[in-house]
Amino acid sequence: MMYDQSRAQQPPDKQPGSSGRRTPGPEPLIPSDERDKLTQRLQHALNTFADSPREALEEAETAFDEVTAQLMSTLAERRRLLHATWQDQDPGTEPEELRHALRQYREITQRMLRM
Repeated sequence: MMYDQSRAQQPPDKQPGSSGRRTPGPEPLIPSDERDKLTQRLQHALNTFADSPREALEEAETAFDEVTAQLMSTLAERRRLLHATWQDQDPGTEPEELRHALRQYREITQRMLRM
């Protein structure tokens, strides 16, 4: 097998002949604007800890509680929508439609397990 210099110089995630475009990933569990706000609040708590540790901890706890509440709300809504896609189907539903629902359950569950 010969050494392929052009292939060796490509980034690891780029396959030869690919256009370099990434396929869109799953929808984020928390919208980016909310995620940014909560990240800033947490960073503020970390930055102010030396001057006011109790207030910093209270701010960090509040940010944690808001993230948890948003995740629970988002996951409950996704579950409700996903459940509706297959539960109300007639018994003759095509296996491919059911397979799609199963893939969505798998994707969300695996994302939670990686947290």
